Amino acid sequence: MLKTRLIPVLLLKNGLLVRSETFSVHQVIGNPYYEVKRFNEWNVDELVYLDITQDDRYDIGRDDHKTKDMGGPLAILEAVSKTCFMPLTWGGRIRSTEDMRAVFNAGADKVAINSQAFREPELITRGAAIFGNQAMVVSIDARREEDGRHQVYIDGGRTATGVEATEWARRAEAHGAGEILLQSLDRDGTGRGYDLDLVRAVAEATTIPVIACSGVGRFEQYKHGVEAGAAAVAAANIWHFKELADRQGKRALARAGVNVRL
Repeated sequence: MLKTRLIPVLLLKNGLLVRSETFSVHQVIGNPYYEVKRFNEWNVDELVYLDITQDDRYDIGRDDHKTKDMGGPLAILEAVSKTCFMPLTWGGRIRSTEDMRAVFNAGADKVAINSQAFREPELITRGAAIFGNQAMVVSIDARREEDGRHQVYIDGGRTATGVEATEWARRAEAHGAGEILLQSLDRDGTGRGYDLDLVRAVAEATTIPVIACSGVGRFEQYKHGVEAGAAAVAAANIWHFKELADRQGKRALARAGVNVRL
């Protein structure tokens, strides 16, 4: 029986780590290089970095010798990957298989693709053919609308697509996605827990692993994502603001009877 994975999701904006709230408010919290060193000492199963930069400015705000040359996303990824001893997924600004290749060459194990995958689903197929389905993570951002539907949004949550999350998840799987990283725009940064209806619907609509993300404010909420059908549970902000977030998260899952690597 496969163990449930516990995954931190780290957000990069202009080269710095940020916390996010409803995809619209971002607070700088640290440096990507030093943060990954901390996670190496923790008991996490994988690591996801998502670059949410909207322009071309990359300045990590440090001038020491280990970080002064990180002037772009690939330089940051290469530096991070050298000290990352767990599977590493990298997402953001990936628009072609050439971009994927550059990301893999810089040290990533998987790529997370979002807006461009929606606009050009064949990108998933081409990437899977070259690098393998297991390396293709399709990131889906969804918002619960007034009628209860979960609509997919792209461009960092700014552009509505008119497509339901379950429909896009099924199409992404058919095009070769190996995993789905499922994020809720409504729950992001709120601490209210996962949107369980969203997680359950997408997990039931697909056969590939679903990584639940967005909304975790307490370690006990991880189990709810697993109960809704997620193969892995992820979070962002809680890793920065809770002590021993790896151990406490794994213990909370184990207490709930979830099979995790302790």
